[in-house]
Amino acid sequence: MKRFLFFLLMGLCIRCNGSDRYIASENDFIRLMADTTINVSVNGEKCYQIIDGFGASDAWTINYIGKYWNTPAKEGIAKLLFSQNIQSGIPDGIGLSMWRVNIGGGTAEQGSASGISDKTRRAECFLDAGGSYDWTKQQGQQYFIQQAKVYGCNNFVLFSNTPPVYYTENGLGYSNRGAYSNLKDDCYGKFADFLSTVANHFIQEGYNVSYISPVNEPQWNWSSGQEGSGWQNAELAKLARALNQSLINNGLNNVKMLLAEAGAWNYLYEADGSVGVGRSDVINDFFNPESNDYIGNLSHMPKLICSHSYWTDLNWNTLYNVRSKVYAAAKQYNLKVYQSEWCMMGNGYEDCPNYTNASYMDIALAMSKVIYHDLVMANASSWSFWTSCAQEEGQKSRYYLIRIIPSDGDYGDIVNSGTYMASKNLWTLGNYSLFVRPGYQRIDLKINNQTSTFFGSAYISPSKDKLIAVYTNTSNKSIKVQTDIESLGKKVVSFKQYTTSSTKNLEEESDEQKGIIPAKSVVTFVYDLN
Repeated sequence: MKRFLFFLLMGLCIRCNGSDRYIASENDFIRLMADTTINVSVNGEKCYQIIDGFGASDAWTINYIGKYWNTPAKEGIAKLLFSQNIQSGIPDGIGLSMWRVNIGGGTAEQGSASGISDKTRRAECFLDAGGSYDWTKQQGQQYFIQQAKVYGCNNFVLFSNTPPVYYTENGLGYSNRGAYSNLKDDCYGKFADFLSTVANHFIQEGYNVSYISPVNEPQWNWSSGQEGSGWQNAELAKLARALNQSLINNGLNNVKMLLAEAGAWNYLYEADGSVGVGRSDVINDFFNPESNDYIGNLSHMPKLICSHSYWTDLNWNTLYNVRSKVYAAAKQYNLKVYQSEWCMMGNGYEDCPNYTNASYMDIALAMSKVIYHDLVMANASSWSFWTSCAQEEGQKSRYYLIRIIPSDGDYGDIVNSGTYMASKNLWTLGNYSLFVRPGYQRIDLKINNQTSTFFGSAYISPSKDKLIAVYTNTSNKSIKVQTDIESLGKKVVSFKQYTTSSTKNLEEESDEQKGIIPAKSVVTFVYDLN
């Protein structure tokens, strides 16, 4: 039976209970219907990680869109990704604050000879075989870098999947060396200088290149399908030392290395993972001074470890246990944690066991559960989706934030300018990225009798004038939230709520609907404090 519940009004009134504790008064509410009530407490005294940003990557289709698609289409896509503007309660976009830029290895120039059949997974290289740089390459990607900056995103991560093909053992962008690097032994310095040169170019163009990520998922062998190479930890450490010296030589004092973009969280702490001793236990191997692969003393190696959130994300218990272990391992060396790639790679998620039968919102809810655990259990300071734009091709929204539809259809040629659609993934990520801005700090949020179907996290702005709470409700019942806000030293003077559900795309709620979390939705509460 549904119960009468109380909901906050726009001008949220707060009753003082002690010097710095505020509890919403029932006299300040109106009556509406909902299924259940849950008590939540937010404590400003318990502080956790500072958020550096939320992002996505420009692999694989962005270069084609930026180069070949018509201006209204690509401008519309850029607005969805980067705009922070909200008009009459409707956001123009999700305000991404980080942008991962793929620095290609030259497989696009090789064409079909690259051995990569899908042309969208080939990537251009700024460097040619003669050692000259051509800064007109990656033209489409550069369009979106420019647009990101125009919209206020100016935190760029340059990531590489393969060294330039001129430096690889097999002359290709993918590897046939299994668990070992495809980089020629005498080309570590050359590869490092290539990465530094590209970073320096973009810095000179006015972009804030914060990180260079020289390798991608070194635990996989990458023997076909796209640019990539396996790497041993020892080889990564050798490359890190070469890149550190190259950054010093080029005076790139503010550019840091981002390592090691592990293929899954467990490789960071497992001492003998399924990929072998030489590619696991990454945190200890890189940051223990007793290790032969110790790189924690390099001037451009921050106290930061990075992984992707694949393969350990199917259910609540695995999400919780794995990310708790990541936090413990990182804490041992006082490391910041980044999550730089996720999309729905697997099958059998507890909220959508079969993606074929899942709704678009089901997939987005599964993503929100991953974001929650990465932020709250792993204490991640940054979270990024994998491919910002992709064709659907029968996979629903598993692999994109924005669906790209060439003029000849979902399976058509990407060079043919077409249409695009914002997904529930996009708006759900926006529940975090649009409101939890760089510099915000996660603070304690506790839900009374929390379950795996309703969870949330809270963040305070650097100036302590905004409090953000993001809730996810995967259940079939609506939930009224009654919030006890403690130890902020300020009062709530206004309150807005933005909802993403099967019928809403990050839309501001009307006054009478505030305070309720609809069934199967992600909701952001934005409190103004004074």
